[in-house]
Amino acid sequence: MTLPPTTRFGIDRRTFLLGTAAVGFAAACGGETSSSTTTADPFAIVQRFPSDVAVPGEIRLPFSLAQAAEFISDGPSELAAQIVDLDGDTVGDSITAVRRDITPSSYYAFRTTIDTPGIYAIKIDGGPPDGANFQVMERDQVTIPRPGDPLPAFDTPTVDDPAGVDPICTREPACSLHAVTLTEALESGKSVGYFIGTPAFCQTGTCAPALETLLAVAPDYEDDFVFVHAEVWKDLSATVVTPAVDAMGITFEPTLILTDTDGTVIERIDGLWDVTELRERLDAARA
Repeated sequence: MTLPPTTRFGIDRRTFLLGTAAVGFAAACGGETSSSTTTADPFAIVQRFPSDVAVPGEIRLPFSLAQAAEFISDGPSELAAQIVDLDGDTVGDSITAVRRDITPSSYYAFRTTIDTPGIYAIKIDGGPPDGANFQVMERDQVTIPRPGDPLPAFDTPTVDDPAGVDPICTREPACSLHAVTLTEALESGKSVGYFIGTPAFCQTGTCAPALETLLAVAPDYEDDFVFVHAEVWKDLSATVVTPAVDAMGITFEPTLILTDTDGTVIERIDGLWDVTELRERLDAARA
């Protein structure tokens, strides 16, 4: 698949674009990819996360690889990288990420800890020498709940009470995560997994796979978690966002917010995830 032109991530909620892409590529919509590479081949790195929601602390940085304006489907099994600041000084130790295989392209989710807001770059071995810039925001500049914040209760649409949202789930058939509201989930005494995304209209091509992945693993975690899904748009015209989106203050999709049993956010996974990464994060959240 040929990637679309470069676009800047913005807060225009009608577009709901997921992040800018590094070195001239954009985060792609759905589709297939046929490129391959070896560690000896030059490649570009494609940002797969929103640009303005990272805050000091542990940060997740998922990237895909691209070559000749196409996603790479079978890159190296593991990549190493180094974070640097604006002066080119290294921040922390070298980090690694394994390849995660999903549609429409595999990705590598690097994790690092950054304590100070500012502009940084990640330099991936074998990638562009200048790496890819990303920003760590001041905590008060980010409205979406972050680790350590309480997850605000909200009466999300359910089968019994759609609350003016039609359909309450754009998956066909509708998913099973609309039995209780987010408010009820937070009162259950269990941890909560709150997914916001629209399978039918997600412009990044990741919402439907992300929801399918969640549905695949959810039965194995039902003793510890209550999972809830909220749609992005109020109806099939896809012109007005749902109150659930406004209540969380989000400007992108999809996202999965995990809490402890007290409703405090432990983890937020943005953009995309595969079964293995999701299981890792759910296991860590319930430990």
